[in-house]
Amino acid sequence: MTRLVSTPLSSVRSSRSTAPHVVFLCTGNAARSVMAGAMLEARGTSVRVTTAGTHVVEHQPISIRTRHALEVVGLRASIHRSRQLTDADVASADLVVAMAGEHVSYVRRRHPEGADRSATLRYVAHHLGAGRSPLAARVAELGLARIDPSEQGDVADPAGGDDEDYVACARELQVLIEELATRLV
Repeated sequence: MTRLVSTPLSSVRSSRSTAPHVVFLCTGNAARSVMAGAMLEARGTSVRVTTAGTHVVEHQPISIRTRHALEVVGLRASIHRSRQLTDADVASADLVVAMAGEHVSYVRRRHPEGADRSATLRYVAHHLGAGRSPLAARVAELGLARIDPSEQGDVADPAGGDDEDYVACARELQVLIEELATRLV
């Protein structure tokens, strides 16, 4: 079972040197970011994962459609409560992976100190350099604050859609997370 849990800032700072911190960000923290986080955690990649949203109804459980989509791709996310992106999330993140350009724009407006560490999943899955240097250094090399969020590529929001829309989103995320995971280590 995959368990998505936020980590207190004090724990974040003490473990930062051992595992990079990746924050997945969508709108409601109910579908895309939850699925992406579960997928990366299931791969066993040595990164700390947090999921959050830009406009969240706090403490909501994972949606039935999101749960179903994860099950279709062979995963489970048993413990999840929606949560708003916080200053501490951005401060501790080596990389903020947004599901859409609008989320990158949100980070730039509300958390400008994270602009150079924020990009869409589609963008970082294709542009983050692989290698032995620390993740933070490879992220810095991308110059993310200079890249137009509207040109980075989105993962469509399945909200309001049917089960097939959520499953299609999960399958798209699987491909992107697989690519990203190979670049994180």
